[in-house]
Amino acid sequence: MIDFSTQYLGLKLNGPIVVSSTPLSESIDNVRRMEDAGASAIVLTSLFEEQLELESRALDEDLSRGTESFAESLGYLPDLDDYRMTQEVYLEHLRRAKAAVAIPIMASLNGATPGGWVRFAKDMEQAGADAIELNTYALATDKSQTSAELELQLLDLVASVTHAVKAPVAVKLSRSFTSLPHLVSRLEDVGARGVVLFNRFYQPDFDIETLEVRPTLHFSTPSELLSRLHWAAILYGHMNIDLAITGGVHSAEDVLKGIMAGAGITMMASALHIHGIEHIGRVLADMRYWLEKREYASLWETRGCLSRRSVPDTSPFDRGNYIKTLSSYSLRQTVAAF
Repeated sequence: MIDFSTQYLGLKLNGPIVVSSTPLSESIDNVRRMEDAGASAIVLTSLFEEQLELESRALDEDLSRGTESFAESLGYLPDLDDYRMTQEVYLEHLRRAKAAVAIPIMASLNGATPGGWVRFAKDMEQAGADAIELNTYALATDKSQTSAELELQLLDLVASVTHAVKAPVAVKLSRSFTSLPHLVSRLEDVGARGVVLFNRFYQPDFDIETLEVRPTLHFSTPSELLSRLHWAAILYGHMNIDLAITGGVHSAEDVLKGIMAGAGITMMASALHIHGIEHIGRVLADMRYWLEKREYASLWETRGCLSRRSVPDTSPFDRGNYIKTLSSYSLRQTVAAF
């Protein structure tokens, strides 16, 4: 029997597949099904600081004040009815999920201010969260704000949480930072136990008939995995922080690639919406077959074997891959012409 056990954020997990933040986990029945299918942990949907602020009557009064003159001002924030969970509902769901399964339950927080992150992270810890994932979403839209300022803001936010709670904290990053290895090293310095590669930004679409900007949501595809593998392979072995891959993980091959790049776990969400929760079991069965066929005793034996520090030729992770890929494509085009 193949040993699938792994470690992430100091937690001993029975397998490499963790359910990423998804509305599917808002049902306790689904949480049980995820455990039965073989998920080793579950990250609950994100609790947004904005939705908690909207619950405040004072803020509600502020938002409504003067709207006769500036009616469009209310359009910048979603209606409170659009949110499925208030703070108390979220915390109660967290408690019920913890009681329903034996696997770790991780809370997810999407915040914007140090005070908000700390306050809600403490509540999540008290409700029983085994770990907290900080789901970061910050876009540079002000030309006066530098990349260094954005990074310092993130580091301050993370430091404020890690110093306030005992539960391990992971940071879900975007891939838009200019020096990811430096940032991850700094995140480790301020107390983060892990990083999740990467947050999927949902870009708005333009409706050219109504001249409106509309939100869009698309499930991930396996092609999105490549950038995650690339950076996990570069980061692995150069710091003690744990690595998780999310976005584009759909099959046994995807999970194996993630572990071989150096991740401790891989996360699934879109694949479960497409194929159903039981897809986790099918992926684990396919992995077991692949590992047994090659006479591995455990999944851990494969970890990091394709990372940058493990391969004899590191050029695929540097400019060499860029040059070789373009050259090979040009060569194919030239041969085809003849």
